[in-house]
Amino acid sequence: MAPRNLRPTERDRSRRVLSQNFLTDRAAVARLVRVADPDPAGLLLEVGAGRGQLTRPLAARGGRLTAYEVDPAANRELAAVCAGLPNVEHRQADFLAAEPPPEPFAVVGNIPWSLTAAVVRWCLAAPRLRSATLLTQLEYARRRSGDYGRWTRLTVQTWPEVEWRLAGRVPRTAFRPVPAVDAGILRIERRPEPLLSAAALPAYQRLVGWGFEGVGGSLAASLRRHHPPARVAAALRATRIAADTPVGYVWPEQWLVLFRLLHAR
Repeated sequence: MAPRNLRPTERDRSRRVLSQNFLTDRAAVARLVRVADPDPAGLLLEVGAGRGQLTRPLAARGGRLTAYEVDPAANRELAAVCAGLPNVEHRQADFLAAEPPPEPFAVVGNIPWSLTAAVVRWCLAAPRLRSATLLTQLEYARRRSGDYGRWTRLTVQTWPEVEWRLAGRVPRTAFRPVPAVDAGILRIERRPEPLLSAAALPAYQRLVGWGFEGVGGSLAASLRRHHPPARVAAALRATRIAADTPVGYVWPEQWLVLFRLLHAR
């Protein structure tokens, strides 16, 4: 038997640099499209379109689709796919360098996992974004959505404006090449009506930031640095939060109540 060539090819190296794991399982593709639920009359941006595995079924749902792919090798196949789809615009470009559309739009994609945080930041900063349906590492999707029973600072700070949820799991065997871990479908939806006014949001975000700094060893101690101790104690009691509760275990809904109590006139 001839010895196996273990030297990585140029394509292998490109996949590693670009964090490319193509979604090839048809059931997983259909599930992601179903969760994204594209608006037949709206604009949809696809991140990391690859060879068009998602592009075809997304385009079949109608609406206008802009498919972004930065890898020249994958773009050759993607261009051929898009050529036969009249409602699809193909862009060989870096999605993260693109300007958000001035009209309402949604984002969907099997994104490069090494760029997950950057893609999420781009989406949150886009004022006209309605939703983002992203295939990420399962652990990331679970952390951001509170699926572990704990909440991250980013999730809590943005909660008044967007809802985060884990909309499904995809086994690692649904990808080629097969990654080391399973994936999660992370759904980020902008609320039609924010839970706080635009004027109140900066103060709310400061409060959450103080809590997650951990100064003083507890949430209560952190908040007492900025609010009267008696008021902090009363607000925690009213919100059913023990003084020694780790900050990550405080629900977003409890943060909203805390904010209203501490900032009540």
